[in-house]
Amino acid sequence: MSLRGLSMDKAERDTSSAFMSAIHWPLRIGVVMEFVGHGAFGIMTKAGWVPYITVFGFSEQTAWKLMPVIGTMDIFFFALSVLVMPIPALLIYMSVWGFITALLRPLAGEGIWESVERSYNFGMPFCLFYFYYSTKKIRGILRPVKQRGPFCMHEKHVKMLMKMLKFVMAGMLIGHGALGAFAEKKIYLELYQSIALDKLGYDLETIKVFIGYFEILLGILCLSSNWLYFFVFIFFWKTGTEFLYILSNVYGKVWEFNERGGGYVAPLVFVLLLMYSKNFAKPVLLK
Repeated sequence: MSLRGLSMDKAERDTSSAFMSAIHWPLRIGVVMEFVGHGAFGIMTKAGWVPYITVFGFSEQTAWKLMPVIGTMDIFFFALSVLVMPIPALLIYMSVWGFITALLRPLAGEGIWESVERSYNFGMPFCLFYFYYSTKKIRGILRPVKQRGPFCMHEKHVKMLMKMLKFVMAGMLIGHGALGAFAEKKIYLELYQSIALDKLGYDLETIKVFIGYFEILLGILCLSSNWLYFFVFIFFWKTGTEFLYILSNVYGKVWEFNERGGGYVAPLVFVLLLMYSKNFAKPVLLK
């Protein structure tokens, strides 16, 4: 191989590493947003949490006392750790914790779609863990992740992370859509009214059901599509629909939007990985 060829390979490796190192920041920020939003509701003592905590056998009075403790841990321990010094063991714990909090909803009588819709709550912390694992940044389960040096990812790991993100997106869209199409999710009516969708000539319940089926279709397509612009659309769709919380008068509207951060980050990271896979994910370059 010529010197010019070697130089080009090194330049491509450096570009690949820089591109991949930029990807882990959206993943981190998405997880931080989730836990900050969730923690804020704990500190605010959200009444909707009471049924989830009493599932464990705690009294209602104890539930109110536990909320600020849970919220403080979410923000000042878990979210801050991911932002400043990610630790693999904590990322695994956060994924398990996110799964438990999602599962509490049907256990509290809210239906299974509430759990499916929150796939990002447990999916995104695990995606971040897998990212660090596959880029060989994990030196020990309890040791902070090494954030310096090249971030290189083998083609097979890129594909696996993309599959994981697809399931996260499919879950959040199908679950959200099913809540609109099949469930009595009255808050959606308030969100759609905030942008005057009732002025279209259809009642809001009909609009809610139509959007619900549309989101279910989007979720199904997430599992089979690899078209970049489709996932760009998913990013703007998810961000836009959840931004309706900001425009409405629901309780804790800013934190509702914030808590769903993983839902916006998943399609964004998928788009970046598609670009990376097309240009850089070649085993010969990533040994």
